[in-house]
Amino acid sequence: MAPDRQPRATLRAVAEAAGVSTSTASLAFSGKGPVAADTVERVLAAAARLGYTGPDPLASSLRHGRSGIVGVVVEGRLLHAFRDPFAVSVLDGLSQVLDEVPAGMLLIAQHAGAPEKAIPQLAGTALDAVVFSLCGPDDNPAVDHLAARGIPMVGDGSPADERVVQLALDNRGASAAVSRHLHELGHRRVAHLMMPLRHDSSTGLARRAVLEDAEFADSRDRALGFLDVFPDAALLAQTSLPDVEQGAAAARLLLDRPRGQRPTAVVAQSDLLAMGVVRAADELGLRVPEDLSVTGFDGVELPWFAGTLTTVDQHGEQKGRRLGELLRRILDGERPQDEVQDTDLRLGTTTAPPAGD
Repeated sequence: MAPDRQPRATLRAVAEAAGVSTSTASLAFSGKGPVAADTVERVLAAAARLGYTGPDPLASSLRHGRSGIVGVVVEGRLLHAFRDPFAVSVLDGLSQVLDEVPAGMLLIAQHAGAPEKAIPQLAGTALDAVVFSLCGPDDNPAVDHLAARGIPMVGDGSPADERVVQLALDNRGASAAVSRHLHELGHRRVAHLMMPLRHDSSTGLARRAVLEDAEFADSRDRALGFLDVFPDAALLAQTSLPDVEQGAAAARLLLDRPRGQRPTAVVAQSDLLAMGVVRAADELGLRVPEDLSVTGFDGVELPWFAGTLTTVDQHGEQKGRRLGELLRRILDGERPQDEVQDTDLRLGTTTAPPAGD
């Protein structure tokens, strides 16, 4: 049998034990009022004896109409988010603004194949707002649940719903820009390495038809941007996870072929996938960029990589702060317009003109 739960000590009990009024005890405990030092000492001593640690946060939230908690919905396992330096940089930027609000951050993992499983966790949590921050699906059942509760939502382009204030990204245009860079260098036999297009994507070669059934708009739009520049590209691959290991596995399928059939460049949809391409190239004895040019997408720091990746920099920390600022405005009673996150093409040492066949 579980032990009986001890009742929570109250401020009134502390005041009685210290021989002061409840209002004086409140001022003494908070340190925000003109209370004599010896009175403060008596109140704090009484609080320590009774185990009083401060006002009940639930009661405080009911009085002020806020819980002080912002939910951050992360698609897939949290493990994968923490392994992705771009995801970490976005969460870092967001947390900086939440510290200023102030509000705490509650990370909520949403299973890619069964997003509805997150709803009971959301339903049992008092939330001031929710942020969809890391490339989730266009359709998300959590939106209806949160909207019904009147909880404001901010997204990074998804879920695609007018009830969600968006900080979107021109994924198609940014992907086309990095692809044009390769085209201008003279590359024509170029392959494309995609992030998962669906929750059940498997790592391997892919046909263009997979784009028609894509769940994740970011992956689809980056592929369309690539095809805008290289419409005749025949070599496409997708991954089950956007990490280095799966990037290397897919890249080997693209690169392990005779020289005249092998791509002279690979456009990867994330920096981690691009590092997988670099790893696979090294295993196959190919030099980057002399034998193979490689581009990424995100603009994360890669301290273990000796070179500098040519990539689309979407400024992760800044993006997180902008999500936080949108959220702050919503909590202040505004209804901000959707915004677009800027990107920059950052040239590095991983791209060069193609060598002759």
